[in-house]
Amino acid sequence: MTNMQFAKRLQPLQSNVFADMDRAKAIALAAGREVIDLSLGSSDLPAEAHVIEAIAQSLGDRSTHGYLLFNGTLGFREAAANWYEQKFGLKIDPQTEVLPLIGSQEGTAHLPLAILNPGDFALLLDPGYPSHAGGVYLASGQIYPMPLRAENDFLPVFAEIPTPVLAQSRMMVLSYPHNPTAAIAPISFFQEAVAFCQQHNLVLVHDFPYVDLVFADSGDWELGNRKNLSQSPIPNTRSLAPSILQADPNKSVSIEFFTLSKSYNMGGFRIGYAIGNAQLINALRQVKAAVDFNQYRGILNGAIAALTGPQAGVKSAVATFLQRRDAFITALHRIGWNVPTPQATMYIWAKLPSHWSQNSIEFCTELVKQTGVAASPGAGFGKSGEGYVRFALVHEPLLLETAVERIAQFLH
Repeated sequence: MTNMQFAKRLQPLQSNVFADMDRAKAIALAAGREVIDLSLGSSDLPAEAHVIEAIAQSLGDRSTHGYLLFNGTLGFREAAANWYEQKFGLKIDPQTEVLPLIGSQEGTAHLPLAILNPGDFALLLDPGYPSHAGGVYLASGQIYPMPLRAENDFLPVFAEIPTPVLAQSRMMVLSYPHNPTAAIAPISFFQEAVAFCQQHNLVLVHDFPYVDLVFADSGDWELGNRKNLSQSPIPNTRSLAPSILQADPNKSVSIEFFTLSKSYNMGGFRIGYAIGNAQLINALRQVKAAVDFNQYRGILNGAIAALTGPQAGVKSAVATFLQRRDAFITALHRIGWNVPTPQATMYIWAKLPSHWSQNSIEFCTELVKQTGVAASPGAGFGKSGEGYVRFALVHEPLLLETAVERIAQFLH
């Protein structure tokens, strides 16, 4: 057999936190374990009926069956621009400042190809979402990890970045509300980030999938509202998840990625968009043109229905994840695992007991092997994630409580 030679850029892509846990889950299933999978942030909630109907109606329309080029996506781009204007009060040009994507992950993976030359640095959050690093490796760039620490509210400290690294840096990637730590960032932090990137001539990238999955502090809820969360209006939590473009209204250095996976439970439909600086949008469009056309037009029709139609499903999803968060946190506290209550996302970022503090991968491997409960090891998200584990709240409260009961048996 021929000895095939592969590109060196593949070497850092060989390990992936989700693939590693997938193998561990398969072993547990083969051993007869009933798996409660809290390792992957894939919502178990369905897309709304009016979204499905828009896609279903498209299937019978033969004009939707061919290639979809950029000009054919204008309706979706207009819907995205209007959604941003209504949510954040930002004026967006759908012609030059919006680009459809196959989820925000496509944007974070492909944008480095448009920005980095081999050897250039990208400043990434540590811990952070794996595709952020993967895109830099594909572009033959270098990564400078910005450590996120609990004492800094899991926000990076820009003053810690070495001057020689800054001199070689071309981009910074942020993502708040944050996966995996569930941290949020105030608008003042984003303003600091924009000023820093302007000063050092950096492109500022913001991955923004959890804009809607934010929870009001308990004091902001009236008792009557909490009794019937599925029907109650969600308080205005927009300030907990500001857009980077609110801190950079002229779009001088910034681009933001949004996906319909979380807000609209459309993860499997693979639809999102980039929004921001027109030059960055055009550069990413050039990369995308070399890789694919666009999604099926019916998917975009469903996304338009999601963005422009009734938003009750978003509010219901937020209420559902709030209930799950409270149930899971309460159960963890009951077994003596005192984890902070997050204000956003569908995740719990839990500091491991001291016995496991330097081996999150072994903790998760043994946990699923012995109990069937699957979680994501903090080390899989970066060096600074070691000592933590991430739980995804993708099951009903009763099953989450069952998972915690199994965790208690494992720990004791």
